[in-house]
Amino acid sequence: MSKAEEFSNHIINGYTCKGDFITLGGAMLNGVPVGGEAHVNIALKTLNRHGLIAGATGTGKTKTIQVLSEQLSRNGIPVLMMDIKGDFSGIAMPGIEQSFITERHGKINLPYETKSFPVELMTISKQNGVRLRATVSEFGPVLFSRILDLNDTQGGVVAVIFKYCDDHHLPLLDLKDFKKVLQYITDEGKAEIEKEYGRISTASTGSILRKIIELEQQGADVFFGELSFDIDDLMRIDKNGNGYVNIIRLTDIQDKPKLFSTFMLSLLAEIYSTMPEQGDAGRPELVIFIDEAHLIFDQASKALQDQIETIVKLIRSKGIGIYFITQNPQDIPAGVLSQLGLKIQHALRAFTANDRKAIKMTSENYPLSDYYKTDEVITQLGIGEAFVTALNEKGIPTPLVATMLRAPMSRMDVLTSQEIDSLISESKLAKKYNEEIDRESAFELLDKKITAAEEQAAKKAEEVAKQKEADRQAKQAPARKTSTRRSTAQNPIVKVLTSATFIRGALGILSKMFKK
Repeated sequence: MSKAEEFSNHIINGYTCKGDFITLGGAMLNGVPVGGEAHVNIALKTLNRHGLIAGATGTGKTKTIQVLSEQLSRNGIPVLMMDIKGDFSGIAMPGIEQSFITERHGKINLPYETKSFPVELMTISKQNGVRLRATVSEFGPVLFSRILDLNDTQGGVVAVIFKYCDDHHLPLLDLKDFKKVLQYITDEGKAEIEKEYGRISTASTGSILRKIIELEQQGADVFFGELSFDIDDLMRIDKNGNGYVNIIRLTDIQDKPKLFSTFMLSLLAEIYSTMPEQGDAGRPELVIFIDEAHLIFDQASKALQDQIETIVKLIRSKGIGIYFITQNPQDIPAGVLSQLGLKIQHALRAFTANDRKAIKMTSENYPLSDYYKTDEVITQLGIGEAFVTALNEKGIPTPLVATMLRAPMSRMDVLTSQEIDSLISESKLAKKYNEEIDRESAFELLDKKITAAEEQAAKKAEEVAKQKEADRQAKQAPARKTSTRRSTAQNPIVKVLTSATFIRGALGILSKMFKK
């Protein structure tokens, strides 16, 4: 038996699946497809074990995601794709068979057909698409504090705010609601809060406010609010049995990592809390692809990273698979990387000594192989070629294999703006979620409370002023009467001098004086 035949049998034995599976491509040895039945198959039941798609720019990662999404959709499994670069929308339109595609599929012994897939275009910003939102209340005090990267004291203040709003029926829907409550407990409601929940430091509330403003500047004010997105709307199947490919357009948040982390964490937390336990089901309920995954972790706090890592570990039991796409596996925290069952490694380029060190470290993440010197072959892979290792149906890692990946069935280009508008205008979800709702919540209710308190205080102050004026006038009234009586009463001396007796006596004396 030749080495090629031995290798072919090695791959066939390692990637044979008894249950449902998807086929990524054909095995390669020494840079050439071995053909025959040496196909790289991934069991559907293992796709909730998460995965990694890595490689340098331009090596074919996006097309690999497209192939995976197509195969999942074709098997009735919905997909959620985080499209950072905006180059994934073409999956909504059928591809065009060209000579290089026909040649590729001939080499790997797989048939080729063109096909479009059901697509929903979504957004968490002001881009055109189905609007995804969540309320502040849905986050809860612990998750909201971790997103803001608060210390324990500040997190305690956030917990008090949530408790106060629950106790007084003040819905926390958006960030302006939260800021209003923060302002209220610092100013007008300070005495009320201290009486019910204890004293709150203004230094803590000031720090929290600054963190919220930072989040707002990254566009989170658009994300927080109603109508909250229903996770069930990600699980739709079309009339032909194809799972919907839900594409979240994120081209305008590449410089807003905190917003991206916030959204991802809230989404994963909501899916985890909503979906029932699946155990080891025969297929995943939903597969999530996170492109440019380093954006989640670059500026995320340690607490936020820990939260994401925890959810990634637990969400598998809900039938959810998460696939991280990035240039280098080192972009992913070790705790998350260790949870990834499927690894697809496209080529890496060694331009510097640091690049060579990184490649050596990357190659150590993959199983040892008798057929490849991994750190060398990883630099020689062409576009649309990748190292693959997965889990078989028993959960055991499959052999490392250099793979020529199949071509996408759908368009390998983006939709035009007219096609995007047409797709969104026909969307039932766009009609459901794109209406802006701003019902009465904490902001309006506290505004009314503050206004009523101010009016009552003004009225009371007016009453007090009137009473003071009345009291002043009452005190002055007796003094004026006494003064009047004194002015009209005759002075005793004047009375004597003007009496008739005195006048007659005085005249008598004068007469005697003149007679003399």
